[in-house]
Amino acid sequence: MFIGLATAVAASVCYGTGSVLQAVGARRSAREEAARAGGASAVTQHGGPSLASTAKAAVTWEFILGTVLDFVGFMLGALAARLLPLFLSQTIISANLVITALLSVRLLGLRLKGMEWASIGVLCGALVMLAVAAGPEGEHHAARAVHWWLLAVTVLLIAGGGLLVRRLGRGAAVVAGLLSGLGFGALGVGVRVLDGVEPFDLVRLLADPALYAILVGGLGGMYLHTVALQVGSVNAATAALVVGETVVPGVVGVLWLGDSARAGLGWLAAFGFVLAVASAVGVAWFGEDEGALHGVEPQQETAPA
Repeated sequence: MFIGLATAVAASVCYGTGSVLQAVGARRSAREEAARAGGASAVTQHGGPSLASTAKAAVTWEFILGTVLDFVGFMLGALAARLLPLFLSQTIISANLVITALLSVRLLGLRLKGMEWASIGVLCGALVMLAVAAGPEGEHHAARAVHWWLLAVTVLLIAGGGLLVRRLGRGAAVVAGLLSGLGFGALGVGVRVLDGVEPFDLVRLLADPALYAILVGGLGGMYLHTVALQVGSVNAATAALVVGETVVPGVVGVLWLGDSARAGLGWLAAFGFVLAVASAVGVAWFGEDEGALHGVEPQQETAPA
C-alpha cells in the first residue's frame, strides 16, 4: 500500500507541474499567433483554437518539458493503478490540482481567491479520508467484451469531444477539461485491466483492445487538455479534468473490478470520494473567470468569413 501511495503522489506532482508548464507554452504560443495575425486571436470561425495554433503550442519548450513530466506521471500512475484501488489511485493523482494551483501563482502570475484556497484545502482533507479508508485493490482482469466497450467509448469521447470544443470558443475550457479527464480516466481503467502484463506476454498485450483505448485516451486527453489551457483558466480546466478522471474510474473499480474500502470504513471512503469531487468542482466554479481577473487575455471570437 505504501509503495502505491508514494507512486500516486509522485505521479500527481509530475502531472501538476506538467500542466502549468504546458499552460505557459500554450499561452505564449497563442500570444505569438495573435501578434502575427495583427492582434486577432488564433481561433476558428466558431471561436475555438485552430489546429495549427494547438500544434504550435505543442512545440514550445515549456510544453515539451511539461509533456515529458506527463509521460513520467503516466508511468507512475499506471503503476499506482495496479497497486491501489482505482478510487484511491485516481483521486490522489487528481490532486495534481493542488500543485497546479500553487505553481500557477508563481509561473502564471495568478492570484487565487479565498474560495479556491478553501476548495483546495477540502480536497486535501478528502484525500486523507480516502487513504485511511481504502482497502486492497480488486481484480486486474475483465471480460474481453469490456475491453472492446472501453475502446469504443474512448474513441467516441475523444472524436466527438474534439469536434465539440472547437465550436465552443472560450466556453470550451471546462468542457474540454472534463472530456480530457474522461480520456485519462479511460486510460486508468485500461491500465488496470490490460492483458499480457503479469506475466508479460507481448502477443496478448498487442491483441488487447484496452491497449488501444489507453493510447486513444492518453493522446486524445492530452490534445483536449491543451485546448482547455489555450482558451481558459488553467485551474478551472484542471479541476474539470479531475472530475472526469476520478469519478468514472472510481465507479468502474467499485462496481466491476472489486475495489473496496476497509471493513467498517465504506462510509468514510464514500464521503471522502464525494467530497474530493465536490471540492474539485468548487475550484472549477470559483476559478472559471480567473483568466479575465488576472491579466490573461481571453480568446475572442472572430466573425465568420
